[in-house]
Amino acid sequence: MVTTDPAALTELVSRGGVLALTGAGLSTESGIPDYRGADGQRRFQPMTAQELLADPTARQRYWARSYVGWPRFAAAEPNPGHLAVAALQQAGLIGPIITQNVDGLHQAAGADDVAELHGSLTHVVCMHCGERYERTMVDDWLQLANPDFDRSATGPLRPDGDVAIAESLIGDFRLVHCVICGSDLLKPDVVMFGESVPKDLVEQCFARVQAARAILVLGSSLAVMSGYRFIRRAVRDGIPVAVVTHGWTRATDEEVSIRIDAPLGSTLLSLAETLAGRRAS
Repeated sequence: MVTTDPAALTELVSRGGVLALTGAGLSTESGIPDYRGADGQRRFQPMTAQELLADPTARQRYWARSYVGWPRFAAAEPNPGHLAVAALQQAGLIGPIITQNVDGLHQAAGADDVAELHGSLTHVVCMHCGERYERTMVDDWLQLANPDFDRSATGPLRPDGDVAIAESLIGDFRLVHCVICGSDLLKPDVVMFGESVPKDLVEQCFARVQAARAILVLGSSLAVMSGYRFIRRAVRDGIPVAVVTHGWTRATDEEVSIRIDAPLGSTLLSLAETLAGRRAS
């Protein structure tokens, strides 16, 4: 029987041994939009890894948009939800974190033992030789290659950290190259649409799920299998699952024991404060 009572969530987390599985809904209060609205429908069509690899024009479009969006994406700060998760982890109630997010905000909030299921936009990888670079370094290269390019576009930031810009601007954008092999086949070090999460990381995450007493899903619709498979494994193993998100989620009432449809920041902050008060009394 599914409950929507916040007290049940408090009781579940108070017993510890909780693994957090987090998604884009946790970062929207930091100004990073999610792919899907509350109705679960995708609002953006992301570029695939196959497009980026095969088409120089696609790479030009991706990096021009990313160049414009990067300063705003990099400036995003942890919101109360991230801070609450970190506080609950430091209190020993939440253990490992599996995140589908690529923004590094869990770590910025002070959390550790974070498995980044889809990688991180803080790094760039060469698709030809595998060399990795810090995104800040690649941004410096792009500035040198495009000294007259206007990166002050005011369109909305997109989930991948880019901004849609006029096609007329993209043709003048100059790509940069890997200093090891000379290729311009650079991509963010994330799992793009059309790619799979590395098998060893998936197995590590399955092991963390099996070691948990409970799973707490935060801000994820679970629409894609990369995160939903962990819920299926938990259900198979009889591990209770609680979901706190705003809007639709793929998880069924047969899979979930607690379902809270509410804003993440205020809900998690209240949870952390309530449990901190219990420990202090």
